This record gives sequence, C-alpha cells and structure tokens, in this order.
Amino acid sequence: MFTALLDTNVLWPSLQRDFLLSLAAESLYRPIWSTGILDEVVECEVRKRVKKGAEPTAAERAANRLTAAMNGAFDDSCITGWEGLVGTYGLPDPDDEHVLAAAVVGGAGAIVTANHKDFPATLIPEGIDITSPQRFALDTVSVHPGAAWVALNKIVARYDNPPTTADEILDILEARYKMTEAVTLLRTSRPQT
Repeated sequence: MFTALLDTNVLWPSLQRDFLLSLAAESLYRPIWSTGILDEVVECEVRKRVKKGAEPTAAERAANRLTAAMNGAFDDSCITGWEGLVGTYGLPDPDDEHVLAAAVVGGAGAIVTANHKDFPATLIPEGIDITSPQRFALDTVSVHPGAAWVALNKIVARYDNPPTTADEILDILEARYKMTEAVTLLRTSRPQT
C-alpha cells in the first residue's frame, strides 16, 4: 500500500484532515506522521481553540485527545527512530528536517505538505515526492472513486450537529481547501442511488 507522510499544515485544518484520513480508513493509502508532527498539531489546535474562547487547559486536553484518536485509528502511523536523521538533509528550514526524516524512516512515497519551498527537489531522497494536499486528494480519489465516496458518506454520518450533506462537504473542500479537481472527480463519479 502506498505510504504518505502528512505534514502538520495538512493535518491541522479539521475538515481537510478528516477527509484525507477518511480516505486512508478506506485503505486507499497508509498515512504516517511523527511525534514531532503531532506535537505541532497539538500546538496549532490549542491556539485555534483558545482563540475561539476555550480555556487553555481544556484546549490542550481536546488537542491531545485528537492526536490520541489519530494514533488509535491508525496504530502503525506514528513513526519512531527518525531523530538521528534530523540535520542531515540541509533543508532551507532546519525545523522541517524532522518531517523528511520521518518520511525516510517510514518509507513514504510522498510528503503531503502545503510548504513546498522548504522541501526543494534537489535535497529530497529519490522515491519521495513532495505533493500538495490538493494533488494528493485528486490522486487518492482517482485510485478508487467508489471507496472515496464511502469515506465521504462516513464523514456525513459523523457531522450531525448540524447535519451536513455530501454536497456541502464537497463545497467546503473546494472553496476552503482548493480541492477542485478531487471534488469534480467525486461529483462526476457519484454512485447511483
């Protein structure tokens, strides 16, 4: 199965994370991350929740529950043993070395990130592509649109307050996350009911 490392900036936006991980739950790919990435997700999530009015301790508990749920759902996704490679790639931003190191140790075929400038192709080991979440969503949906619809319908089932339709979720994926091509493919491959 294809393995993709999901960077913090891909995991932090909630619906984008839910969509990409729901595709993984349908066995369309294997997601991986590191404790370093999860720590960054927690930091981002805490800031978001506090900004929305949550008490910092409660925000931190909720953020830790989120990453624990991710690890629980994908129990082989948290890569270990990457720390010794940090600093060996010469990336423009040394703070991104842990991302590449985890991808190498985890055997990723891609790093899914919105941060392409800090992962120049000349510094990336052969066999690892740097791809945007939009391109990755399209490529993943293309593998099996029917399974992608199963994933989308499971998201709809979880969004009950307020209830949300598949079309509303697709609209958000397109407008907020710019996943136009993946959304178009999903709309044109909608299962007949």
